[in-house]
Amino acid sequence: MTASSTRRTTATRSRIAAVGALAVAGTLLVAGCGDQTDKKSDSSSSAGTSSAPLAAKLPKDIKDAGVIKVGSDIAYPPVEYMEGGKAVGIDPDIADALGKQLGVKFEFQNGKFAQLIVGLQAKRFNVVMSAMNDTKDRQNGIDSDTGKKVGNGIDFVDYFTAGTSILVQKGNPKGIKSLDDLCGKVVALQQGTTSEGIAKAQSTKCTKDGKPAIKLQTFDTDPEALLRLKQGASVADLNDFPVAAYNAKTSGGGNDFEVVGEQIEAGPYGIGVSKESTQLRDALQAAMAAIIKDGEYQKILEKWNVTDGAVTEAKINGGS
Repeated sequence: MTASSTRRTTATRSRIAAVGALAVAGTLLVAGCGDQTDKKSDSSSSAGTSSAPLAAKLPKDIKDAGVIKVGSDIAYPPVEYMEGGKAVGIDPDIADALGKQLGVKFEFQNGKFAQLIVGLQAKRFNVVMSAMNDTKDRQNGIDSDTGKKVGNGIDFVDYFTAGTSILVQKGNPKGIKSLDDLCGKVVALQQGTTSEGIAKAQSTKCTKDGKPAIKLQTFDTDPEALLRLKQGASVADLNDFPVAAYNAKTSGGGNDFEVVGEQIEAGPYGIGVSKESTQLRDALQAAMAAIIKDGEYQKILEKWNVTDGAVTEAKINGGS
């Protein structure tokens, strides 16, 4: 996902392993995973700073506090979601592994996705980790809709790769096969995301081709958009492939949705860090490189069946 910026490059298509082995009951995660702004959720415990191999790389204030505060929209399974009052998923597991390298605990705080960068810049948390795509626009503080600079931008430590997928009702009753089939139709999705940017770009293409524009319905959380699709009030939802595949597998016992077409504009997820926090950024990069090298990162991706999204190195600002 992205907030207020999108990938504007030629589509790169990739495949991520299906999430068939995810052991979650087949219900749409609408209740309990929505907007719980500023609520905290412990995602993990980690070793004390004295025994952690990379603790010395952290800024003193964070090392002394023993906590990295994480801004996240915890309603995006399997990347992050709430279970038993705790943030779980791919991101919390990776955060836990990073915490063991750094000797701190990552404390997830739930908020609206479109406001996460604002919260980071207001110092409500130290980092953003929320399936957020690393893009040049976000790095440079550019509003992708207007092309205008709206802030200082943020840095990223990249940790995963995914593209956007089209999710439709089971059986694909409207015959949707690609973005071109969405012209003139209602599409529900989460606001401030890569998916919204892709839909807007496609809508412009529709009108240039003499077709009606896409009728966009945007929501604070993805579960709200999924509910509209489930009810038949929209023909499709656009979201990241691991999330689309997860919902196709689990919602209604696999009877509510299906994924159609290829992935669109694959790019990296990054841990967002303010431009001023270079020491924290570099510490996170070192920790990410360490868990890639020691195999812990691979184990986490295997657990969630998303190994095709693995990165092989911990890049800073590797997005385009």
